[in-house]
Amino acid sequence: MENPNHKRVVVTGYGTMSPLGKTAKQSWENLIRSKSGVGPITLFDTSNCPVQYAAEVKDFDPTAYVEHREARRYDRHQLLALAAATEAMEHSGLEITEGNRQRIGVVISSGVGGLDTLYDQAVVLKQQGPRRMSPFGIPRIMTNGSAALVSIRYGMTGPSFCVTSACASANDGIGIAMRQLRAGVSDAIVAGGTEAGINEYGICSFDRIGTYSHREDHTPSPFSADRDGLVMGEGAGILVLETEEHAKARGAEIYGEIAGYGATADANHITAPCEDGAGSGMAIQLALEDARIDPTEIDYVNAHGTGTQLNDAAETRAIKRVFGDHAYQMPVSSTKSMTGHILGATGALEAIFCLQAIKNNIAPPTINYSSPDPECDLDYVPNEARETSISTTISNAFGFGGHNAVLIIKDY
Repeated sequence: MENPNHKRVVVTGYGTMSPLGKTAKQSWENLIRSKSGVGPITLFDTSNCPVQYAAEVKDFDPTAYVEHREARRYDRHQLLALAAATEAMEHSGLEITEGNRQRIGVVISSGVGGLDTLYDQAVVLKQQGPRRMSPFGIPRIMTNGSAALVSIRYGMTGPSFCVTSACASANDGIGIAMRQLRAGVSDAIVAGGTEAGINEYGICSFDRIGTYSHREDHTPSPFSADRDGLVMGEGAGILVLETEEHAKARGAEIYGEIAGYGATADANHITAPCEDGAGSGMAIQLALEDARIDPTEIDYVNAHGTGTQLNDAAETRAIKRVFGDHAYQMPVSSTKSMTGHILGATGALEAIFCLQAIKNNIAPPTINYSSPDPECDLDYVPNEARETSISTTISNAFGFGGHNAVLIIKDY
């Protein structure tokens, strides 16, 4: 039965800056064309790096959003967030005024924050000394810098913060924003995630722990038997969330509903997931309960699907634990096969893909899928997008440290 005090939270705008495009529309169109955003790294000299491929945002020009001099004050992850937020705000038509600014908040998550700046300034300190370090170093490193930048740009004075829970960061941030809106803390919240960790330190660190793919093409390949690891990506996804009442009162177009959120901890290992999928499965179950829907109502799952041996098998088990026979009836795909793994931002981008899947009734593909794995035996929409009726979706995000965060995203 509907709870009269359970406010519905809707999406009135979204924007992306991704390896597949500089707008949400362009990213979606390339996604359903099975286009890979993975290519040779251009952001730094890879001659000292064991891998040379990643999923970069191509030809990003921050001066389209800030003046050239000002752009130097911000880290790449903050500028990507501002770009995606600019599109999201334009898409939503939400106007910030003296009368409403205190009721509008910002929750923009990041797993590692200004890794570019941190690495660069550490090298400067070591090689040139402290007097050569940038005075903008600290604000560029801050994981909360993107939320601060967006709130300053638009004059939003409601709660503004960052959630950091590794690769679950964006889903946790969106989920917490949803709960704040339900509780009446705010009327609207700009929520999402951003990440820009494609530098020598970031790439080599993931390679050192054995999670990075060493293939130069047809990678990453989530759920495929020949998968050999993740490929790092970068980008930002930003959504404008509002209470249904607030959105309807201003006549906003509604693109979907954030209906449920579930979060758990594996309490198992600092990098490896529970092999039986118990923790991640419980997060899925909690999200379903929060949304008050039956598992059989789910039409599509946007999987965490990193392309690592452990994650893909554990996630498959988690899905089967919760959905039983229905697990074999619904499409499950990993869009990371095209965007790469955007760490703390990946959940926000994938939430937007879920909204677009609902709008277009298309399940995105898992590309680079070449052969079935007996441990991964679900319908992963191999290689080509599929037209199918979609009204209720799940977006999974699981992070190092055992963090599990799951969103239920529905048609409105």
